[in-house]
Amino acid sequence: MGERRRVVITGLGAVTPIGPDVPTFWAAALAGKSGVTTISSWDVTGHSVTIAGEIKDFDPSTWLPGKEAKRMDRFTQFAVAASDEAVKDSGLDLEAIDPFRLGVVIGTGIGGIGEMERQDARLRRGGPARVSPFLIPKLMPNAAAGNVAIRYGARGVNFDVTTACASATHAMGEASLAIRRGAADAIITGGSEAGITPLGIAGFANMKALSTRNDDPATASRPFDKDRDGFVVGEGGGIVVLEELEHARTRGAHIYAEVAGYAVTCDAHHITAPDPAGATAAKTMGLALEDAGLGTKDVSYINTHSPGTPFGDAMECAAIRLLFGERAEQPPVSGLKSIIGHLLGASGALSVIAIALSMRDGKAHPTINQFTPDPGCDIDCIPNEARDLDIRVALSNAFGFGGHNGTLVLVSAD
Repeated sequence: MGERRRVVITGLGAVTPIGPDVPTFWAAALAGKSGVTTISSWDVTGHSVTIAGEIKDFDPSTWLPGKEAKRMDRFTQFAVAASDEAVKDSGLDLEAIDPFRLGVVIGTGIGGIGEMERQDARLRRGGPARVSPFLIPKLMPNAAAGNVAIRYGARGVNFDVTTACASATHAMGEASLAIRRGAADAIITGGSEAGITPLGIAGFANMKALSTRNDDPATASRPFDKDRDGFVVGEGGGIVVLEELEHARTRGAHIYAEVAGYAVTCDAHHITAPDPAGATAAKTMGLALEDAGLGTKDVSYINTHSPGTPFGDAMECAAIRLLFGERAEQPPVSGLKSIIGHLLGASGALSVIAIALSMRDGKAHPTINQFTPDPGCDIDCIPNEARDLDIRVALSNAFGFGGHNGTLVLVSAD
């Protein structure tokens, strides 16, 4: 066995409720600007939840010819847009790289639910003949990975990961493992989601997972706050370019951070509720640090999963206590979902992007909507205002329905 190949981040791309690109997203995140509003893309009459982290005025023709855009569900369009930014940011020469050494791994929790709903309506109105022949290639969860690969001629490692809200984290983790083992030199990876649909919102609302603060959207998502009442669905895409370290160095690429560790576990407890003790989540973080050859004392920051649900946040706080000990020994954390909502299968990618930018700028975004501290979540959640922070080692957590857990360890490139 030779020396382990190291994996770094060389490109970032984002389409979010607070900005259509990375610079806009990051400026708004640091300012603590909420992207949660009343849903405007469809009639919310009769719905118990009428708010979401919706992307307004998204125009796929910015990235795609009209004919191509019509053959992609919104989640795939987000993936294409974010991938374009990430690939340009990375400076990858697509003519120079061996196409069989360039891969695409993109996660999504739901896939093309919007297209599914539209075609079901056509079926009910006009019968089977009215269903579009593009239904299947638009709704399938692997459509994002397939279309991005076609766009860049990436003929190497390619697959979709669907593990609910851990999808993007697992996608990036598995992509990093593929580069480590020598199966690729660069992989376009992350997650994309477009679940703000009548069926999607009704489904989450009826299982009592969502905040019902319809009259005050901007303060609805409240991770770690005593009065949190559920998560807010968001949409968008986050893509990073992962690259083998020497491959990146040889071409003089800018390196944001190193992906030094990754771990995945399962609660094996309940299909939607996390293990309240937090032991498995703590184990996931510990295993990821072990994979990176690091310990808890090395960690300077965590970008948490923290959906803003009573049980989800309490579990993650319990896991942090189990792994790091008393509050004085715990690193500060940020809950990005307080700002953009819960991007479901894409959320882990935006978390990693936020960490990479925090490392670059020496500043961590806040957890907004901290009004009443929850004594059961006695952690330093960087409340309400961004903080100057020298981040050398950071964790990115994601925990999804089904008990799917994932943690990535990022190390500063400095």
